[in-house]
Order: sequence, then C-alpha cells, then structure tokens
Amino acid sequence: MSQLQGILTRLKNLQEQATGSEPTQRFFEVNGERKCQVTFHPKNETFELEVYNDKEKPKRYQFDNVDMITIEVFELIQ
Repeated sequence: MSQLQGILTRLKNLQEQATGSEPTQRFFEVNGERKCQVTFHPKNETFELEVYNDKEKPKRYQFDNVDMITIEVFELIQ
C-alpha cells in the first residue's frame, strides 16, 4: 500500500470512529517526531490540521474534504 493510501485510510477510520459530537484525533510522526495532528469534528464534519514547526506556535487549518487533508498530511511527512 502506498503511503498516500495509508494516510487516507487512517483519516477515513478517524471519521468512522467519531461518535456523537466528540472529536477524534490522530497524530502523524516522522522518525518519532510529531509533524501534525488531525482532529475530525463530527458535528460539522470538518477536519482540523494542526502543524507543528520547530520553535513556532502550531498553525491550524480547516478542511471539509478528506482528499485535500490527505494530500496536506502527505506533503508534511515527506
């Protein structure tokens, strides 16, 4: 399975695990270093991407499309 397909599968599982209005989260790491966190908000069916950069405050981005956030995560961990 390609890395891109693996990310997409993990994000779709995140959607499926969400019950009620409680958000679900998943971290993505490279060599043990956290690169980002994805939170799925089932209430409004959106994803929030929190990107970690050295010595900077994390940046947050909103997505309503699983394919778009998959590409963003893929680019971050390359």
